[in-house]
Amino acid sequence: MKREILARMIDHTLLKPEATPQQVTTLCAEAREHHFASVCVNPVFVPLAARLLSGSDVEVCTVVGFPLGATTTAAKVCETELAIAQGATEIDMVIAIGLLKAGQVAAVRGDIAALAGVCHAHTAILKVILENALLSDEEKALGCRLALEAGADFVKTSTGFAKTGATVADVALMRAAVGPEMGIKAAGGIGAYDDALAMIAAGATRIGASRSLVILQGAS
Repeated sequence: MKREILARMIDHTLLKPEATPQQVTTLCAEAREHHFASVCVNPVFVPLAARLLSGSDVEVCTVVGFPLGATTTAAKVCETELAIAQGATEIDMVIAIGLLKAGQVAAVRGDIAALAGVCHAHTAILKVILENALLSDEEKALGCRLALEAGADFVKTSTGFAKTGATVADVALMRAAVGPEMGIKAAGGIGAYDDALAMIAAGATRIGASRSLVILQGAS
């Protein structure tokens, strides 16, 4: 795959709790240079990233309800509104994992729909993190369907903080669940060009990676 095409499919990511402003500054400079789709940073760094990427083709992505998904819908809505006001254009929210596993579909759908409404009112994109390592295949498919019904733009495999991250099998399962149009973000443990290509072949339309520069080394 051509380097410029692959770069536009990557969210250049730094979500470690110990990340510093200088590291985020470096992340943004790399994203500008390589024209990644976005940088994905913790909410505290959204204003910095928005300032550094102003006028570029790189979006500012941040996380909400991260990494557990166990905050209230009201708290997630507040996080989302603040992040967008500070310059975020893409929101990666964590699904209410425990409620999904309990089969509380209306609550899970409503949680996602509330954030989709906020995002779309401000022309921002919403991605829903399922945290597949904690779910059965049936729960993964259900989470995908609820995200689709609730109006999300993407479903995403993982936070990167669970015991495992993205797998080709999970991406294929998610694609089967949501159909051909919805975005799928594969994230968590993707650190090489071949890994990224395998995820894309299985149906991923976006890759979340902290080792984006290594991934690009394999591109033509």
